Amino acid sequence: MKIKLRKKKLASGKYSLYLDYYKGTSRDENGKTKGIREFEYLKEYLYISPKNAFEKKQNEETLLRAEQILSIRRAEYAQGKYGIKDRSKDKLLFLTYYDKLKEERYESKGNYDNWDAAQNHLENYIGKRKITFEDVDEDFVLGFKKFLNHKSRTKSNTPLSQNSKYTYYNKFKAALRQAFDDGYTRRNFATTVKGYTQGETSREYLTHEELQALAKARCKYQILKNAFLFSCLTGLRWSDINKLNWAEVRDEEEGSRLIFKQKKTAGQEYQYISDQARNLLGKRRKENDRVFQGLKYGAHFNAEILRWCMRAGITKHITFHSARHTHAVLLLENGADIYTVSKVLGHKEIRTTQVYAKIVDKKKKEAAYLIPELQMDYEF
Repeated sequence: MKIKLRKKKLASGKYSLYLDYYKGTSRDENGKTKGIREFEYLKEYLYISPKNAFEKKQNEETLLRAEQILSIRRAEYAQGKYGIKDRSKDKLLFLTYYDKLKEERYESKGNYDNWDAAQNHLENYIGKRKITFEDVDEDFVLGFKKFLNHKSRTKSNTPLSQNSKYTYYNKFKAALRQAFDDGYTRRNFATTVKGYTQGETSREYLTHEELQALAKARCKYQILKNAFLFSCLTGLRWSDINKLNWAEVRDEEEGSRLIFKQKKTAGQEYQYISDQARNLLGKRRKENDRVFQGLKYGAHFNAEILRWCMRAGITKHITFHSARHTHAVLLLENGADIYTVSKVLGHKEIRTTQVYAKIVDKKKKEAAYLIPELQMDYEF
């Protein structure tokens, strides 16, 4: 059998790479000879005419991955044919294998982002070492967990949260499990070191009274105030508010709505907004203009949110994301069902939204004890 790497031109302006397994020939009932072939599409793509250094580098990395897969497939065939031990798998770089698994998840945007984030920490852990599957053992796995605990940092240079460590380590374990299934390791190292438990996330939010006080209080940056209050009234994430442009805002006879793609999940969203929320957007500008021009993410704006809250008499630790939590809780407290809230927030799974229902239940329980006890004799 011959195995070759081939490419197919796509309408998108890229080549799709695939493996061609040539298994000889056969004759049909008319005596005509035809080749016996099978194809394995690698889900790897090359720019046909790379336009810049980035696309050229992408082509080089993609071609390298495809050639490594070709080497693996040829070695697997030789192993089966001649009964020899496949040593090529021992020599494959762990990060190369991980990167391939990550790219297979590209269509699932949220999952892909988590794999990509975990890879950043893996690369920092491995550093300049050339870690092949020959080097993957229990110490390597334990070392990554210790690295997450003591050395990994966020972009803001703070230690990772419990849930971040839980997410990144789970992606690492998924790669280890797949490596065992694919024959790269002789043990399933995903089971050798205990993972993290998922932490109960604290969702800080504002009550309606607190939100009213915040709306009346002075904020140093009006664009920040408008964007935060808009998030409270719509539930949009920072990332979606920051990139929102006027083409995504539709002013129609029956009201205004947003038609946009969530940055986190890549899901297409259609969301009606209240007149009050629309008023926070101001006067329409050009279709490609950002709605909230001048809005920036950083420590300076984050600190201003806290100062703004203090001016309103709010001592909670409020971040921009708290606005999204506020929207969810206010909807539930005012009679929206959990399914509607899930759709408004763009959650793919209802269980993601259920944590807000727990918050509302807690407030109902607290309300039951708000009335002071009466002095009375109980007679039955």
